[in-house]
Amino acid sequence: MSAPTVSSPSAPAASAGTHPAPQSAPTSGGLSGFNGTRQVPVPVNEPVRSYAPGSPERASLKQSLATMAAETLEIPIVIGGEHIHTGNMGHSVMPHDHSHVLANYHKATTDHVHQAIAAAASAQREWANWAWEDRAAVFLRAAELLTTSWRDRLNAATMLNQSKTSFQAEIDAACELIDFWRFNAAFAQELYAEQPLSDHTMWNQLDYRALEGFVYAITPFNFTSIAGNLPTAPALMGNTVLWKPASSAMLSGWYLMQLLEEAGLPPGVINFLPGDPVAISEVALGHRDLAGVHFTGSTGVFNSMWQTIGGNMSGYRSYPRIVGETGGKDFIVAHASADPQALAVAMVRGAFEFQGQKCSAASRVYVPQSLWSTVRERVVGMMDTIRMGDPTDFRNFMGAVIDEKAFRRITGYIEGARANDEIVHGGGSDSSKGWFVEPTLIRTEDPSSRLLCEEIFGPVLSAFVYPDSQWDEILKTVDTTSPYALTGAVFARDRRAVRQAMLALRNSAGNFYVNDKPTGAVVGQQPFGGARGSGTNDKAGSKLNLVRWVSARNIKETFNPPHSYEYPFMAEE
Repeated sequence: MSAPTVSSPSAPAASAGTHPAPQSAPTSGGLSGFNGTRQVPVPVNEPVRSYAPGSPERASLKQSLATMAAETLEIPIVIGGEHIHTGNMGHSVMPHDHSHVLANYHKATTDHVHQAIAAAASAQREWANWAWEDRAAVFLRAAELLTTSWRDRLNAATMLNQSKTSFQAEIDAACELIDFWRFNAAFAQELYAEQPLSDHTMWNQLDYRALEGFVYAITPFNFTSIAGNLPTAPALMGNTVLWKPASSAMLSGWYLMQLLEEAGLPPGVINFLPGDPVAISEVALGHRDLAGVHFTGSTGVFNSMWQTIGGNMSGYRSYPRIVGETGGKDFIVAHASADPQALAVAMVRGAFEFQGQKCSAASRVYVPQSLWSTVRERVVGMMDTIRMGDPTDFRNFMGAVIDEKAFRRITGYIEGARANDEIVHGGGSDSSKGWFVEPTLIRTEDPSSRLLCEEIFGPVLSAFVYPDSQWDEILKTVDTTSPYALTGAVFARDRRAVRQAMLALRNSAGNFYVNDKPTGAVVGQQPFGGARGSGTNDKAGSKLNLVRWVSARNIKETFNPPHSYEYPFMAEE
């Protein structure tokens, strides 16, 4: 490995629709020279663009895709605003054309993690004492930049690097992330406004302090919006962050970092650390100044991190906040009164959009015997028409799975099903050019099959057909089959059946849907997160998540304090 070199970050290119960076706030708390209670703009969910043939957004996005596919970027480490090149490189490729390298990225060493911790500590001394409105302004500006001049860049990076279709990229990399940044600012305003009671003798106040130390954010490959939200939600509340992006989504992660720099984020507030997650985590999780972990990823990794933190408790300055959204084995359960067409569409969209690589993707479905033949026919009919391939061909509904490891895991489940279950449709795969796995519908007759219990994280939907008369029993089966509790859905036109399912499955899903697929949560509308083996249920996209990134201090100010220690009851009769 060559000796590390440090270079100053290049200024992002100016682009149409951008605005001047906000002026830095004074290093002391409060607003210098400003009197008034400021209000953030009322957040509204970002409209989803269609990218229909002939639309201007389609032409613009295709141009960005062509330009970016022809580039090979070099991605540095970013610590305290400095761009660091180590010469120890990783490679970011197209999953649908894995010989095509989009970017080469420099890997951080353990020394860089220590440098990032020091940079975060230095930056927090100012950042945590900015007026919260000035911190919010950075992310509101980032949202506006993403709405306008950065939209094509981030969508194209997500399509190329994560093999998402234009629609899947739009709802993720653009709309959801814009919503996170706008709604989080409004949620922060609500939280800061919550103050205790006072009277004429005293003034009680809550000071919502940043956590004491740094937050470690570990982000997944599958949602660019999550990669943007996990480091920025704590930062909005005054924290500084070490960000470990997913190696398989480095291109979109790098564009996010550049976007935040253009929005005016001060150096050191978020430090960008590509590299070996084990080595980076070993330093970050063992450091006395670890204040919190913001994680989305596998249940096994999260459990391991929690165990490491538990073993280090005596060495921390304070108890770290641990926030995680992990695995899922998300269900659809249908009653005999369900609309078969609506159910079939939910199965196809819920299970196969983005190749089933959503923590909320439908992975198991329970269908009554009376509906199975009809539903099966309609699902198979739709699967026959699904096009799979390069997402830059807008006719494709699916792309490739993220990497070879995922390809082998998913096809392993399919091959196991060939011997023990019925492959209703699909089951093919091809890794010669890209890591492609066909949408696959499997029927199993074993309600405890691993196909119904274990997270597959791919385009595989496993069905169990039950007798219509066993509705109560199947609800118990759904509740007890899997260790996860992230998302789930019930399909029924009979309201009594809906009520039964909502009660019986109350703890089976943190996000529960009635007559809708179990994916597609919208910020401000369906706060997202699950419990059991699916995480801490701290609800990204709500005020509940932001509460985890502050440590409240109560201040009591007495206007006329007593001047005698004696109380009235002590006087003589």
